[in-house]
Amino acid sequence: MQPARVPAERKVLQVSATALISALILGYVLGSIPFGVILVRMAGAGDLHQIGSGGTGATNVLRTGRKGLAAATLLLDLLKGVLVVFLARSFWPGLEAIAGVAAIVGHCYPIWLRFKGGKGVATLMGVALGLAWPIGAVFAVVWIGVLAITRISSVGGMSAAIAAPIAAQILGYQIYAPALAAMAVVVLWRHRDNIRRLFAGKEPRIGRKKG
Repeated sequence: MQPARVPAERKVLQVSATALISALILGYVLGSIPFGVILVRMAGAGDLHQIGSGGTGATNVLRTGRKGLAAATLLLDLLKGVLVVFLARSFWPGLEAIAGVAAIVGHCYPIWLRFKGGKGVATLMGVALGLAWPIGAVFAVVWIGVLAITRISSVGGMSAAIAAPIAAQILGYQIYAPALAAMAVVVLWRHRDNIRRLFAGKEPRIGRKKG
């Protein structure tokens, strides 16, 4: 007795579901690697969760006074975003933006650290660069430009996150705009305390000690 044949449509759906789950897992796992925590611990600079905001990103690593560690954290967090997109595009073409969203969620809410991660700006830049370098270039220009003008890290990061989906829409990468908008929402949500401090006039500036 021959087994019943599976309709072609169902096979496509099954493959698509498997690819989607795989892309999500890949993005989350790679995105959740806490390079800041690892580097600070290896350097004997303490527990990053007990420093500053408790975040795992480069801005909080900078509060240890180790500029080299902060730069390395920034670069590694950015590269993991690029890597997620590259791998997803290689194995599951068309799902790279979804994997990017998962990477941002993984970075901000890593299961290994009880969902206490970073704020996602550097990783989002990496994802943007991986999706389309012009989007990443706009992200970088806005991030650096606003940071240079305001000297407020959170304002630069949030501005760049908002600029990414807008750039995708304007530059002809509309297919990535919804995913980038979703990532921007996550980044903004992670900055909600910063937003409150901004409205209260209490958000610290880079290079200036808190009063």
